[in-house]
Amino acid sequence: MKFGKRLQQQIEETLPGWRDKFLSYKRLKKLVNLISSSPPPSHRHCVEAEADFVYLLNHEIDKFNAFFMEKEEDFIIKRKELQQRLQRVIDTWGPNGARPSETNCKEDMAEIRKDIVNFHGEMVLLVNYSNINYTGLAKILKKYDKRTGGLLRLLFIQKVLKQPFFTTEVVSKLIKECESTIAQVFPVDEKEIGRREPTIRVTGEGVFRNTVAALLTMQEIRSGSSTRSQFSLPPLDLTDSEFIRTLQMNSPPIPIPIL
Repeated sequence: MKFGKRLQQQIEETLPGWRDKFLSYKRLKKLVNLISSSPPPSHRHCVEAEADFVYLLNHEIDKFNAFFMEKEEDFIIKRKELQQRLQRVIDTWGPNGARPSETNCKEDMAEIRKDIVNFHGEMVLLVNYSNINYTGLAKILKKYDKRTGGLLRLLFIQKVLKQPFFTTEVVSKLIKECESTIAQVFPVDEKEIGRREPTIRVTGEGVFRNTVAALLTMQEIRSGSSTRSQFSLPPLDLTDSEFIRTLQMNSPPIPIPIL
């Protein structure tokens, strides 16, 4: 699948409020086509198109950064809130809590588990947002250099590598912490996983469906190919994701944690 179609598919599959935050790939591609089909570089229309192209590139980077940093800050706050909710349930309804209640504990833990899974899903979507927009920038810059004989790609990629939206260490750490919480507090029956097919299907609604679609997109755009270069992202192996193992289950029972 060509990148433009893959990007459009990803935009359609992401959360509604995110759809205008992705790379304006079609606009950039039109500018590249205009520049490459124009008269000599000194021609006014060509110069204007090149200026518009560079301006739009910088505008897109600013857009990515603003959205990414806002979501990252929200996620840090949300993670603390979920931890506090989880501890309150354990301290109140757990076996060693102030008012032990198996029924109340199960109900509250089920709600928290759902919120943690959705929270984890949103963070995966943000990492995918970073990956697919970086890939789009690399591809459009490669197209620009090839079509025009210019040398913008190396300059801009060096700039992009220092941008907040490309730096996903904080979000990746939060994802790992979420997976650890899910594994420790809401363990999955290993025997039940073994009875299921090890494939990932894009089913369900909301964040669940969008997250699986995002993971598959990340695996696809980061897979090895003959076109890999120093500008490519490293491959992604979904078999190492503890969260995928959880997603393979329909609705495992919610145990009462003893902490």
